[in-house]
Amino acid sequence: MTTVTAADYGWIRSATSPFRYALGSGYILTLVRGVSPAELLALAGAEPTGGCEGFDELIEQHQELLEEPDDGDGPYVLAGACAVPGEEGDWTLALALGGDSWPSGFMETLSAGTRAVSHSSNGGKPMHFFHWYENGELRTEFEWPPVRSGSTPDELNSLICEVGLGLTDEDASRVDRKAAVFALAERLTGVRVTAELLALAEYRMAEVPEEPAEEWTGITVDITDAYGVRTYAHIENDG
Repeated sequence: MTTVTAADYGWIRSATSPFRYALGSGYILTLVRGVSPAELLALAGAEPTGGCEGFDELIEQHQELLEEPDDGDGPYVLAGACAVPGEEGDWTLALALGGDSWPSGFMETLSAGTRAVSHSSNGGKPMHFFHWYENGELRTEFEWPPVRSGSTPDELNSLICEVGLGLTDEDASRVDRKAAVFALAERLTGVRVTAELLALAEYRMAEVPEEPAEEWTGITVDITDAYGVRTYAHIENDG
């Protein structure tokens, strides 16, 4: 097993890093074993748009997509998928630009009978997620490492510590959490993502449809203050 840590992914923040665009625009990086790039995009319901060579061209295609007339229907998410070497078979890397989540149910379907790992960002805002799926089941997910969920939220604890994240607020604040989730993904897949890999890969491209926002019917507020006093209220949407 690889012994990679967050320090091995410091390149994502460098001034010349091709990944800086993804961090600014929002992205989803997904790795799955035994599923081809074409199959992955088809499972996402994405519309094929051809191929491109290199991450710079993928960025150019995404920028052109953003410049198209806004009819309110989108999509504004462009995914590029390519084959990459990893542990125990062939893997596909998919990098979606301009979004922070795949369509509902996609990761469960994608990971059926295999392993899929994904991390994402909503583009400069403080929302950065990590997901590990196994055989269609969400095993571990987190935004802030000390707060984990999934069917086995603690199974990755040792790896989380080894890559540098740690399991306390103090530990997590000492490390570049984005670099650390890259390292965690590599620990689970054996796929080393490098600036060179992204820059030279031949991507199969597709536009990912945006799901319509669900209309909210209400929200529940449930807060307990430092003195143990609980405030509970439910607000209905009458619009």
